[in-house]
Amino acid sequence: MRGAALVALAAALGNMLQGWDNATIAGSLLYIKREFGLEAHPALEGLVVATSLIGATVVTTFSGPLSDSIGRRPMLIASSLLYALAGLLMLWSPTVHVLLLARLVDGLAVGLAVTLVPVYISETAPPEIRGTLNTLPQFTGSGGMFLSYCMVFAMTLAPSPDWRVMLGVLFLPSLLYIAVAVLYLPESPRWLVSKGRMREARVVLQMLRNREDVDGEMALLAEGLGSGGVTAIEEYIVGPAPVEGEDDEFGDKSGGVTLFGPERGMSWVAQPVPLGGQGSMLGSARQSRQGSLLGSAMGLSRMGSMLDNLQDPVVALLGGLHEMNRVPPNADGGVTGTTLFTNFGSVLGDHPLDWDEENAAHSDDDDHDKFDNDGKASADGGLRAPLLDMRRQSSLTGGEGMASTMGIGGGWQLAWKWTEGEAGPDGTRQSAVQRMYLHEEGGAADGNFVHAAALVSKSALYTTTTNDDNLQHEHPIMGPALVHPATTAAKPGALWRELLEPGVRHALLCGVTLQILQQFSGINGVLYYTPQILDQAGVSVLLEGLGLSSDSTSILISGLTTLLMLPTIVIAMRLMDVSGRRSLLLWTIPVLIASLVALVAADIVPMATTAHAAISTGSVIVYFCTFVMGFGPIPNILCSEIFPTRVRGLCIAICSLTFWLCDIIVTYSLPVMLNSVGLAGVFSIYAVVCCIALVFVALRVPETKGLPLEVITEFFNVGAKGLPKIDDD
Repeated sequence: MRGAALVALAAALGNMLQGWDNATIAGSLLYIKREFGLEAHPALEGLVVATSLIGATVVTTFSGPLSDSIGRRPMLIASSLLYALAGLLMLWSPTVHVLLLARLVDGLAVGLAVTLVPVYISETAPPEIRGTLNTLPQFTGSGGMFLSYCMVFAMTLAPSPDWRVMLGVLFLPSLLYIAVAVLYLPESPRWLVSKGRMREARVVLQMLRNREDVDGEMALLAEGLGSGGVTAIEEYIVGPAPVEGEDDEFGDKSGGVTLFGPERGMSWVAQPVPLGGQGSMLGSARQSRQGSLLGSAMGLSRMGSMLDNLQDPVVALLGGLHEMNRVPPNADGGVTGTTLFTNFGSVLGDHPLDWDEENAAHSDDDDHDKFDNDGKASADGGLRAPLLDMRRQSSLTGGEGMASTMGIGGGWQLAWKWTEGEAGPDGTRQSAVQRMYLHEEGGAADGNFVHAAALVSKSALYTTTTNDDNLQHEHPIMGPALVHPATTAAKPGALWRELLEPGVRHALLCGVTLQILQQFSGINGVLYYTPQILDQAGVSVLLEGLGLSSDSTSILISGLTTLLMLPTIVIAMRLMDVSGRRSLLLWTIPVLIASLVALVAADIVPMATTAHAAISTGSVIVYFCTFVMGFGPIPNILCSEIFPTRVRGLCIAICSLTFWLCDIIVTYSLPVMLNSVGLAGVFSIYAVVCCIALVFVALRVPETKGLPLEVITEFFNVGAKGLPKIDDD
């Protein structure tokens, strides 16, 4: 995992520069408004700050779709170059108009970094540590703020501080970002797969994962490109296929399906179990409601509070999944619901199709070899994974057969099911191949059999086709997709139409609302104006014995506040993949509300100057430290996780556009609000917004820790149509 961690840290340098810029503008604004006479023009003062937000908003409108077109890496390189240009312009800035231009260019750089760094990290990180790595931008951003405040504080000790140098120093760290982005950052493997560059994607994945075997993840990335469709939750009892001449341990196999992995080896069969029916995991868990995906979800809904009954279906489903994974050990000492069930084998062929441009042309013999003489998919070569390297085989633990590993992270396995339908009038059978994400459920396994829940939908790798080159094949035949899955989403207007799909629309509503609530909790407005807010609160009283000016004192307090953020972010990094995103939000938002209420009380209740300064400063510090643990990084983390690959760039652009528009409103309006309603009124509004956010998180924000991105999007597809019904009779 070291490769993915280093790549995430390198990409997060863009956020470090954003934090650096936030701190320098906050400190230098005290001197800018004096030189240009902005004290009497609060609107122009706000514009100096808000211009960068306008630039970020402009670039966000096309950054997502453009990154889908040319790649994530070129956009990050462009961000580093824009940072350098902005630093040079701010170092010059002879007039306020040139300064506004420099801030606009800086906003373009910030917009690209804030929008694309979380996406890039999510697409390169393994599921088990994705939350931790995606918290790195928050850590580097706060680290950049602290270093910048230290620099600004040192400059304020001079007789005549130069605000141009404060802002222009940004050029130096931007050079480091340019070098890292150009020389070290690889392209996102998901983007490479979306463009059919499978060999490059494999090399990048092997570097990120520090291992050679990435077949399962390569298949997962390609399956994630499929067009949206109907996703169903099904339950199965999975066991090995009977050897020829032996009795079928399942008995009547008329309802069974065959499961396949990417390599030649042992085949397995899965017996469907009716949801909630006799003998199913749902049926056996009806009393405890644990040990089954739907059982846990329905149990939490029925046995919980009224608030639980109002929860979004996606929240209930993923809550049930994580609840199922916390089932205690059984009577035999084993842990149920958390172990990976036996790996799946396959009867697939061993000639991969890579979809790379150099492999686009293939011989007619290759086409004919896929099918037997009867025009049907042959058992040995008719189904093949078009991108997987199937040269290696791994031994099945404790068995004599061979099986393949298809783990995709978070306790999930990828497989395909091949179902033979009933015979038609002409005696032929129509076969179907569907992709399955399988997760072992709780309950005691019977020998070699396990109970599993499956998210089932149309496979992007296998299609029903007709061989027009050979007229003897009169009926559709099943085989590997010869057209890259991404081409189905490349038609004009297809991306915009997919935004209307229930699952995508459901996820987009969650992401956009989180961004709105985050910004109207007031964090960016408070950060930009922290020195002025603390000075207005009288913090100079606390440090008057040091002989510092009020400007230096305010900046010093801001730097110390930022320093205190760093250990709290480290705690958040540790908890992000343990407690989870949702839990952190539910625990930290009440603390935000309490700190805001304390600020309001300190401003309203008459008290000594020193006490007022201590309470105000302490509340601001608690607010900042708590915010960076939860409401700061998590909205961006969730938005980078919940959208399908085929529309991720577009959806991220919409969420980021919402983020910047709200940021502009909050930042530009804060000076006016401070003059009109004072600190008490401003923080009262923020407290009300945080209360609304707490309710929204409880009802509508699901837990995504440890899940592959493609599995998360499938849960949104299922949840958009409500919880599946189970039979309680």
